[in-house]
Amino acid sequence: MKSKTFETVFGEKTLSAEFNDLAMQANGSVIVRYGNTAVLATAVMGSKEREGIDYFPLTVDYEEKFYAAGQILGGKYMRREGKPSDEAILSGRIVDRTVRPLFDQRLRIEVQVVTTILSIGEDDPDVIATIAASLALGVSDIPWAGPVGAVRLGRTPEGAWILNPNYEQRKTNVLDLLVCGRDQKVNMIETGAHQVPEDIIIEGLTKAVEEITKLETFQNNIIKELGKEKKVFTFPTLSDAALALFEKEIAPQLESAVFCGISGGEKVGELHHVWHELLKTSAPDESRELADLFFEEKVEAVFDVGILAGKRPDNRDFDQVREIYTQAGGVAPMLHGAGVFYRGETHVLAALTLGGPEAVQEMEGMEVKGAKSFMLHYNFPPYSTGETGRMGGTNRRMIGHGALAEKALSAVIPPKETFPYTIRIVSEVMSSNGSSSMGSVCGGTLALLDAGVPILAPVAGIAMGVVLEANEASQLTSFRVLTDIQGPEDHYGDMDFKVAGTRDGVTAMQMDVKVAGVPLSVFPEAFEKAKKARLHILDKIAEALPAPRAEMNPNAPRILVTKIKKEFIGAVIGGGGKTINQIRELTGTEITIEEDGTVFITGNVEGAEKTKKIIEGIAREYNVGEKFEGVVTRIADFGLFVRMGDEIPLSGMKDTEGLVHISEIAPFRLASMDGVANVGDMVPVIIKELGEEGKIKLSIKDADPDFAVRKGLKEGAAPSGDFRSGGDFRRPGGSGGYRGGSRR
Repeated sequence: MKSKTFETVFGEKTLSAEFNDLAMQANGSVIVRYGNTAVLATAVMGSKEREGIDYFPLTVDYEEKFYAAGQILGGKYMRREGKPSDEAILSGRIVDRTVRPLFDQRLRIEVQVVTTILSIGEDDPDVIATIAASLALGVSDIPWAGPVGAVRLGRTPEGAWILNPNYEQRKTNVLDLLVCGRDQKVNMIETGAHQVPEDIIIEGLTKAVEEITKLETFQNNIIKELGKEKKVFTFPTLSDAALALFEKEIAPQLESAVFCGISGGEKVGELHHVWHELLKTSAPDESRELADLFFEEKVEAVFDVGILAGKRPDNRDFDQVREIYTQAGGVAPMLHGAGVFYRGETHVLAALTLGGPEAVQEMEGMEVKGAKSFMLHYNFPPYSTGETGRMGGTNRRMIGHGALAEKALSAVIPPKETFPYTIRIVSEVMSSNGSSSMGSVCGGTLALLDAGVPILAPVAGIAMGVVLEANEASQLTSFRVLTDIQGPEDHYGDMDFKVAGTRDGVTAMQMDVKVAGVPLSVFPEAFEKAKKARLHILDKIAEALPAPRAEMNPNAPRILVTKIKKEFIGAVIGGGGKTINQIRELTGTEITIEEDGTVFITGNVEGAEKTKKIIEGIAREYNVGEKFEGVVTRIADFGLFVRMGDEIPLSGMKDTEGLVHISEIAPFRLASMDGVANVGDMVPVIIKELGEEGKIKLSIKDADPDFAVRKGLKEGAAPSGDFRSGGDFRRPGGSGGYRGGSRR
């Protein structure tokens, strides 16, 4: 295998790029390694244009291979990799969102970028995959305006920055900032944070751009040496007759259609229809696809000029948020929590369900293993945009939007120690015109408050936009930041920048662009206006419900927590789970026992309390001098047996019994057990002695000296046999002895 390898220092490790003939039929390919993580990226361009489409057909695939983890993963009956995991989809979206803006969107030839994870160590492959995709495209003959760099920055609680933190380091970081870009500009951001102030994030963006520049230099040197000559495409234009028709009939109406005061772009749609009708009669042979593309370019040009001149399509101020409506609860009685959030024409219903620890989502994948106790799922039905379509299932967009909202809220979810519930929020987008993912964050906050979840702070989110103006040298000359962008502003604007957070700081960010990148100088104003809008929305949320409800919904389960010693876990579970299953059936609860002996009991109040009492009884340790009431289970000539604690009606379970010797019932000698008690009676006892093998000696007279008097017991002659208090008692004519009761 012929190969050539290039290396550069990247953080604390070496980043290497190996070019070989392994995937020799791809237009471009590379294996990028960082530590023990290795990614193969390939880029292929088709040979023919696809007809009848009005978009650039780019596909980016991120392939997880279980062998990369050195394990045989998958279900018992399916060991082959199946559909992509959510983690793979999210990583693929990072690569896609980074490379897509750097293609000429007029291309109609299919391009496919495939990143395959060959090996995974302690470093996340998403950054490596992005760099690998950039190199594969860069050395290929596919026309593309890269390369791009990608970097992850972490910030510790002590305020230190870590370049490319590994999985373990990321667990304790307060900021996880993934940034991609080129030429001192940013074109993709993906961030999770724990209420981090905006100025810290801007500092991180600046550091990220510095590292990205180094990666660009590294890649440009490789492309200069190995890169193929790029293919050149020419694109058709409209005929002179069609251009003249547009200038005469459509161009004069464009500005009034774009800036008509209506948020949804209806007037532009009507004008688009007029354009088609004119072409049918005056230029019937003109390509409809080409005419549509030309129309969109002209609308975008008018939009940019108008925005830079100080106008918005719906006549709002540039930092004005659309009308807000918030509602906590009151949707459906069976919901454990609900939130309704309106921002303009974006309407979201968030439904929350609480479960016990047993309801966690078990995760097993190439990157992720363990249990997930907070989930947010996002649904975007076709009726939310007034369209028809197939219901059910998810797509990449839905998974991406749900993950962003989940990330924004996860920063304020209380720890398991204080709130051991599993939480699932489902965001149902009922109507959409701009940033339903941020609407899901706001609706999710309302649902959490309504459910009584003691979140650290409410979270709100807003989508920001920008229109950039640059000179011929691509230097920024002016820009306009737009708050709360809606349909046309998202479609024609240069940036979609989503920021979610609390009053104290940011919890999540995501940025996509339609241009080559956004200069750092834009971000201070974008952050400032995003915070202003976020605080405004948080005020509206507080009007609906200022704090978590003190009482949970009656339909929500209750969780009680207790802790037993590890040596009692087996007794609570029982052979083959017999004991714990009996408890579940008897009380209607779910029981989760952790390795350290922590027990979580989920059910209604009565059932949970009963379960807790049973488990604590099974795992109880008794001490000399403890005083309580017990149930008489058997009566013998020499005393009575008492089950300590309440009756536990479980078959086959080991009980705790003690013996009250006849000498320990009254302060005087009893001739017999007559009249002392009946089976099932409750009697006061105190532990007198803990013998070998768990045998327990009890005393009634020490617990209640007046017991015998109340019972009317009389002093009598001692029965034959040894009657020494606390000693052995042998039945007359019997053999052997009995030393107290026992845990049987």
